[in-house]
Amino acid sequence: MSHVPDIPVAIGEGEIRRGAAEVHGDNGVGGVALPHGGEPDPRTATQLLRDLVRDNPGELHILATGPCTNLATALTEMPEISGLVAGVTVMGGAVRAPGNVTPRAEANIHDNPAAADAVLTAPWPVTLVPLDVTMQHRWTQADQAALRAGGTALHEALADMTQSYFDWYEPELGVREIPLHDPLAAAIAVGELTPSDAPQLPLRVDPVGEVREDASAVSRVRVVLALGSPGGPVILRRLLTRNQ
Repeated sequence: MSHVPDIPVAIGEGEIRRGAAEVHGDNGVGGVALPHGGEPDPRTATQLLRDLVRDNPGELHILATGPCTNLATALTEMPEISGLVAGVTVMGGAVRAPGNVTPRAEANIHDNPAAADAVLTAPWPVTLVPLDVTMQHRWTQADQAALRAGGTALHEALADMTQSYFDWYEPELGVREIPLHDPLAAAIAVGELTPSDAPQLPLRVDPVGEVREDASAVSRVRVVLALGSPGGPVILRRLLTRNQ
């Protein structure tokens, strides 16, 4: 649907966590039926990542928009990977804001706290995009309608995917809006959005999945707490003009 056939896609490790279907639909994309896009890469996700890093040393930037299981596995299997990537951006955590699965924990980090801690404390440049910022940048139904009017099957499918998201978040937020968790992290990773507040913080992930500031932590993580401009319009415009 996106007409980008040369991107390898591998199947990662880990089970779908309980409750995810309520938010993301029973197939992970809002229950929307998508056309067959080809067979997955025969390699595991970590094998594919290791191969891509070896073939492109110093060039890859990794974006993690789910639990950090595969990244932590890659670090274990290939410790030198931390010095071979340009950087890592992780959508997850709640640093100075409330969590979304417990009062202090966010779903992606909570799903595999040990893996998240390994990724955030590894010796590579890490940017964390937590709920502190993602909950502040949203789409409304007007944005959904604008996306649907984009004129392609991809735009139509993306608009359809957001429907269950609106349905889930409306009673949570009291308004029919959706926060842009993963798109915001992606836009920051590729430079479409510029943080206005992104301190280097000493972080650790405790065993129950809470991200905490800890002065004794050895590593420092760049944590995006605010953006210089609203993220929603930028992401919508990028999707509508992606082929221009």
